[in-house]
Amino acid sequence: GAVESLCIEAMMQDGKALQAGTSHFLGQNFAKSSDVKFLSKDGKLEYPFATSWGVSTRLVGALVMTHSDDAGLVLPPKLAPIHAVIIPIHKGDEEKAKVLAECAAVFGELKAKGLAVKLDDRDLHPGAKFYEWELKGVPVRIEIGPKDIEKGSLCVARRFVIEKEGESEQDLRKRKKQFLPRAEALAGLPGLLDGMQRELFDRAKLLRTKRTRVIDSLEEYEQFHKGAGGFAWVHWAGSAEDEETLAKRFETSIRCIPFADQMPDGAQGEGKCILTGKPSQQRVLMAKAY
Repeated sequence: GAVESLCIEAMMQDGKALQAGTSHFLGQNFAKSSDVKFLSKDGKLEYPFATSWGVSTRLVGALVMTHSDDAGLVLPPKLAPIHAVIIPIHKGDEEKAKVLAECAAVFGELKAKGLAVKLDDRDLHPGAKFYEWELKGVPVRIEIGPKDIEKGSLCVARRFVIEKEGESEQDLRKRKKQFLPRAEALAGLPGLLDGMQRELFDRAKLLRTKRTRVIDSLEEYEQFHKGAGGFAWVHWAGSAEDEETLAKRFETSIRCIPFADQMPDGAQGEGKCILTGKPSQQRVLMAKAY
C-alpha cells in the first residue's frame, strides 16, 4: 500500500541478497485503512500522510553474515563495542603482579587514545580467553607476558587478515600475530583499526563486484544461477505472474529497481525482457534471497 518504497539490498558471502533496510512513503493509504485522523489548523478532520522506516535488527544480521567466519564474529572496528582486549599471561604471584601492572598501564594509555579497551584478568587459561574473544569478534587482542615486559614489546593479534594473492601460510600467520616494540604497537593501534575497517569494506565490495553480472538472455541467466550466482542485472517487462514463473524455476526474485545513476557499466539503455521478450526501459536487480 505504499506510494513509494526505497530499500537497501546487501550481498551476503554466499551471493544471496538480504534486504538490509527499507523506508516507505505511505501517503494517506494506511491512515485511511485504519481511520486515523487529525484536526488540521483549519479545524477539519484530515487523514495524515505517513512514513515507515524498516531499519532494524536486520542490519545487525547483515553485518554478521557479511563479515564473519567459521571462528565466529568479525566486527568492523567502527562498530565494535570493544576495539582491543588485553590478555595477561603469567605463572605464579610474582609474575602476575608485574604482568597485571603492565596490562593496567597499557589499558590506560589506549583509553587515553579514545579506544574501547577490555582488560581480561579473569582466572582462566589464556587459550580459553583467546577463543572467547575471537568468537565475539573483538578486532585486536594484545597479549602481555613476562618476556614481553623484558623485551619492551607487545604481542598484537588481529582478529582477521585478508589473504593476499600468492601469500604463504607462514606470511599470513606473521601478519595476523606480530611482536612489536611497545611504543610502536600503542601508537599504531588506531591506524591498524582504520586499516582493518577499510579491508573489510573492500573485501565485501570486491565480492559484490565479482558476483554481479549484466545478463541479456534467459540461457545466460540460468547458467549464472546454476553456478555461483549472485546479483543479475536484467531487463524486465513481465507481470507478477511472470516473476512467479521465474521464481519457481530459479528461486530468484526482483530485489530492487535501481536509480538511473546506480546502473553498472554496460547496463544502461533500453532492451528486451529476458523472459517475455517485450521492450524494457531499464534493468532490475534479480537474485536469490533470504
